[in-house]
Amino acid sequence: MPAQRIVSLLPSATETLFALGLGDQVVGVSHECDFPPAARSRTVVIRSRIPKDASPQEVDRLVREFSARGESIYAVDAAALRRLAPDLIITQDLCHVCAASPADLSAVLATFDPRPELLSLDPADLGDVWRDILWVGEQTFRGHEAERLLESIGEKLAAIDREVAETVCRPRCVFLEWLQPLYVGGHWVPEMIELAGGIDVLGKLRRPSFRVSFEEVIAAQPDVLIVAPCGYSADQAAQEYRSLSFPGEWQDMPAVRNQQIFALDASSYFSRPGPRLVTGLEVLGKLFHTGIDVSPEAQQAIHPLSASAQAAAV
Repeated sequence: MPAQRIVSLLPSATETLFALGLGDQVVGVSHECDFPPAARSRTVVIRSRIPKDASPQEVDRLVREFSARGESIYAVDAAALRRLAPDLIITQDLCHVCAASPADLSAVLATFDPRPELLSLDPADLGDVWRDILWVGEQTFRGHEAERLLESIGEKLAAIDREVAETVCRPRCVFLEWLQPLYVGGHWVPEMIELAGGIDVLGKLRRPSFRVSFEEVIAAQPDVLIVAPCGYSADQAAQEYRSLSFPGEWQDMPAVRNQQIFALDASSYFSRPGPRLVTGLEVLGKLFHTGIDVSPEAQQAIHPLSASAQAAAV
């Protein structure tokens, strides 16, 4: 079987492809495919129409405006895609803000002869994420490698389950996926919180993230507040949180009062439905239950917001 030429427009799929040993066959990626580092050397065939320097409020406004006009926020580099002559393109139709969709590609691919195969991954929960790893393996003739990867993930999930089973408390958690305005995480995030031994008091399993008010967060009285805006690193999340102005009641929430606010790397461990979600589960488990054992990577991914930073934000 000759090697496939693969274009991945989905960062999580790019991670999976490299994990399956297919890095050499990945010839094109999206502008957001940055892990593993080798992915950054591949040809970028799609870019966002939202300016890089747009503020969070501008991002939210522009996304709403594009959607209202029925326009995509992504621009396909048709010439680059044609030069790459892919056999397989992997994308998604779950979130039109997170990555390009089949609709973004349809006009371009209509002129291709032969037309590449299109694989759309649209997970709504963790089971779907693990299924998609197998699906990618099947479509790329790496089924055995995909099974081994899932076995490794399953072992880590079992270890987390054993650790959490020994705990008693289940802290109430609010997971903020965007800050200006506030959105809470959806899809697989509430499931991750539950498996890690917490209670997501606002998010809804298998539903997209949705907007909430400061008052709703305050009324939820979370014990733990997680700040992980989609597409942000932990440092960026912390910086944005510090820039906000909150109602006076914010400081009375248990999470703020007890200094249980954490800035986390959403791109690496939460917003991308790929293999590293299992590390995100470890991160959550350690936040909720400090006594459990987790991997060094998970331990290093925990970034508490300092008391001074929290005080400055209220």
